[in-house]
Amino acid sequence: MILVSACLVGINCKYDGENNKNDKVIEYLKDKQFIIICPEQLGGMSTPRDPSEIIRLDGEAVISGRTSVITNKRLDVTRKFKKGAQESFKIAQIYNCKEAILKEGSPSCGSSYIYDGTFTGKKVEGVGVTTALFKSKGIKVISENELL
Repeated sequence: MILVSACLVGINCKYDGENNKNDKVIEYLKDKQFIIICPEQLGGMSTPRDPSEIIRLDGEAVISGRTSVITNKRLDVTRKFKKGAQESFKIAQIYNCKEAILKEGSPSCGSSYIYDGTFTGKKVEGVGVTTALFKSKGIKVISENELL
């Protein structure tokens, strides 16, 4: 069973109320069992919602309490991101998921890069909060960009 970012299969759960539908992901999943998740919704955030970014570091630092996730209006949403990661992991446990395809760049789901916390569009190497938790628990995470 594979966990998949809901936005990648066309669910309108992005911060702006839209989705990141990816035909390559949909084609890859055609003959596989998968579960869709949106960690930000699972953490109690609404759709649409203000964009959020991790300050200076990445999801590993958020989990360990060394940095925060804030909205573009400077509201601290760290607890919601951590809760979303934990709820996503509970789903992974229930369905014995060992791999996930998560949305690159997301403060929850990014697996290679995230935005740097300045809300200027600058990308930095790092992982999102849910990806950090998944990796620490042995779940393989790839992005939509890594599908063959």
